[in-house]
Amino acid sequence: MRKMKMIKRGAASVAIALLLLPMTGTAYAAKGDQGVDWSKYQGNNGKWGSDNDKFSISQIGGYYNGSFVDQSTYGTQVANTIALNRRAHTYIYAQFSGRDQADQMLNYYLPKVQTPKGSIVMLDVESGSPDTDSVLYALKRVQDSGFTAVLYGYKGFLVNHIDLASIAKQYPLALAEYPDYNVTKSPNYNYFPSFNNVGIFQFTSTYTDGGLDGDVDLTGITDNGYKGGDAQKPKTTTPATTTGKQLHQDTHNCTVKSGDTLSAIASRYGMTVNALVMLNGIKNANLIYPGQVLRVADSGAGSTVTKKATTPITSTGAQAYTVRYGDTLSGIASRYGTSVSTLASINGIANPNWIYPGQVLKLSGGSSTRAYTVRSGDTLSGIASRLGTSWTSLKAKNGIANANLIYPGQTLYY
Repeated sequence: MRKMKMIKRGAASVAIALLLLPMTGTAYAAKGDQGVDWSKYQGNNGKWGSDNDKFSISQIGGYYNGSFVDQSTYGTQVANTIALNRRAHTYIYAQFSGRDQADQMLNYYLPKVQTPKGSIVMLDVESGSPDTDSVLYALKRVQDSGFTAVLYGYKGFLVNHIDLASIAKQYPLALAEYPDYNVTKSPNYNYFPSFNNVGIFQFTSTYTDGGLDGDVDLTGITDNGYKGGDAQKPKTTTPATTTGKQLHQDTHNCTVKSGDTLSAIASRYGMTVNALVMLNGIKNANLIYPGQVLRVADSGAGSTVTKKATTPITSTGAQAYTVRYGDTLSGIASRYGTSVSTLASINGIANPNWIYPGQVLKLSGGSSTRAYTVRSGDTLSGIASRLGTSWTSLKAKNGIANANLIYPGQTLYY
């Protein structure tokens, strides 16, 4: 979510808007794709406006005339975007003037970028007293670093502070303009901020109820940094993109043994510790215990482990449930139509107030409890439709906090 929000009204029609786009002979897979802008307000995993979103642009941090404000959510947002087979890009909230401040800002943030080379690094210029020379200088530095340099802002602010026409001749723009603050799922081109070389149109700040920036790619620019637009094939790897690709792999259960460390398990299954931590929601990477069940990639030693089914199955006996952070035995019992005493009994639990994340519990089961293992490319709404239920029911029954974040290998009960 941006620092500032304004309503700008224009009179451009769809035809005029499209005529003003740069004309090329290249056919881009991403042209017309919608996506989102994120900052820390969208959390570690980000927030999507639609199952059909194809890209995210995450804030790495802000620069305010000499002050830095990092965004701790940046790396995990990038990784989770790649894990969902979507394209991740970066932006810097850039309140600066003069080349010295441009250097200070970029010397700090460019080495921290975790989206691949070629991807968008967007300068969000919507406040302060920017000048044309320093904006051009900063964009050139981004470009010379191997990224796609883009200038973001509100047309009114930009034309009143810098020579936007000169900048647009050299670098693509991402312009924002909204008709109102109602929830908006698709662009209204009657409010398009007509200008040359607009690559991204941010058409709403209320893509979902409660606020979310929604974008549309007008030229295919969000393919940049990805081979053929494939988010699983970034042109260069970074810690976040590596983690994202590993999270996207098929997974299976691995039980921690005495003497195991998280780094040893990660190495055994061809994963990074970061990917293993994210996949399993581990808060302390130094604290794992014998008997704990972890999800790991289907590689390395994992070939000897029995994998979960990849099609819906009908229970003929007890099913298993893996405890998540925040779960209680009474909550799990209620969700699966059983009692605390039954769960405690069949799982040998002496203290029903003590269960732990990663613990696998047997359920009382019965023919009414069925399970589905998430596959690559699945969405919660698509799974719900396939299984004859609703995505809200799946979300509630499986304790899913973010309906847009499920991962291959995850077991859903319905």
